[in-house]
Amino acid sequence: MRPRKTENRDLPPGMVRRKRPRKNGTVWIGYYYRDANGKEIALGIDLDKARLKWAELECKAKPADLKIMKGIFDRYERDIVPKKAPRTQKDNKAELKHLRKGFDTAPIDAITPSMVAQYRDARTAKTRANREIALLSHVFNMAREWGFTDKENPCAGVRKNKEKVRDFYANDVVWAAVYTQAPQELKDAMDLAYLTGQRPADVIAMSQGDIEGDYLTVKQGKTGKRLRILMQVDGIKNSLGVLIEAIVARTKQHTSKRFILNTSGRQVSQEMLRNRWDDAREKARLKAISEGALGDAEKIAQFQFKDIRPKAASEITDISDASLLLGHSKQEITNRVYRRVGAIAKPSK
Repeated sequence: MRPRKTENRDLPPGMVRRKRPRKNGTVWIGYYYRDANGKEIALGIDLDKARLKWAELECKAKPADLKIMKGIFDRYERDIVPKKAPRTQKDNKAELKHLRKGFDTAPIDAITPSMVAQYRDARTAKTRANREIALLSHVFNMAREWGFTDKENPCAGVRKNKEKVRDFYANDVVWAAVYTQAPQELKDAMDLAYLTGQRPADVIAMSQGDIEGDYLTVKQGKTGKRLRILMQVDGIKNSLGVLIEAIVARTKQHTSKRFILNTSGRQVSQEMLRNRWDDAREKARLKAISEGALGDAEKIAQFQFKDIRPKAASEITDISDASLLLGHSKQEITNRVYRRVGAIAKPSK
């Protein structure tokens, strides 16, 4: 038998790889099945799908690695995860790391709803378990699309853990306590987060280049949603406009056009923001203890930067305005997760 070309040695017997240079400089790669008569049958450009078609033509079982969850997780992480928003990519990789521990060696057709439920119950992080099962469900749906299984999704109908929505609300006393201890760049970040209602990662990414006329434009990193937030009306600056004007004037000597800069003109990263937040919060907590305000100290200790976003949502009277500012497509999400103060009611008499 004639030895196979080096470039085809990783392929099953009878499958060959064809390469053709394109005008744009890239290389087209396709896979073919060569039958007993030497006739070539196109298998497509996707190697995994080509191997499945090869197995059908050879009347053989699916390649072993495409029947085991490890191979399917590998493909999902390679082909699907990179297309998602940066924050979602990070979350998915962490979720896949846990899912692999439970399912990596399992044949895809052997996974049952009972196994998924056992995984749910074994995880101590109940909310994370819900996210992981949701991702496993999507992985399974993609595996069905790819032709790796025709079995029903085992995640369908599996009960999720009950989640308790975080309800911490930073009142004015708690806000002022941390704000007073914050360095200028943290104060600017807190003010921007409150007035725009955006997530920490989006706040530190804001720059002068995001200003378009009367608006501060935002593209949310998590959702990809675009917003335009008013900075002035009829030529009169609102609170956001005044804040941004002050930040630009304060940082004009630096080359970076980002809003949140340290005293050296360096852009504040998420880690730098977290460290400054932790320091300011701890100073505020200790000060409250020294003044005998133990209740305030306890609330200060619970205050997280991410609580500024729901504080903003809670303090906007009209929920439709709050939902729009936060970039929510459904007001129900804003009301259930981000509105952390009760509705105002009148007494009976």
